[in-house]
Amino acid sequence: QVQLVESGGGLVQAGGSLTLSCAASRSTFSFANMGWFRQAPGKQRELVGRTTNSGSTNYADSVKGRITISRDNAKNTVHLQMNSLKPEDTAVYYCNACEFCRGDNYWGQGTQVTVSS
Repeated sequence: QVQLVESGGGLVQAGGSLTLSCAASRSTFSFANMGWFRQAPGKQRELVGRTTNSGSTNYADSVKGRITISRDNAKNTVHLQMNSLKPEDTAVYYCNACEFCRGDNYWGQGTQVTVSS
């Protein structure tokens, strides 16, 4: 088992930047994937982006070019740097991780990001 705790959410104006962090309760060296999802009111949870333990990343088309996901296994953390934020980025953002990615899917409690126009 692993606990994931997000931090860094809040209110930001359109065009602004925000960095979210996720701390895991144990070593993440062996985690195959770590990343972020988001869920806006009335919508399904969607992938924002993820990074693998080989260092590759993939991002949703809606945020590509505006976000960077970085992973620090020495500190058991993963970060989401968001720039040029838009009101449509408003959502609860969830940290996600899996070690073997065969049913062992872990979620944080979520952190609210609100982008005002």
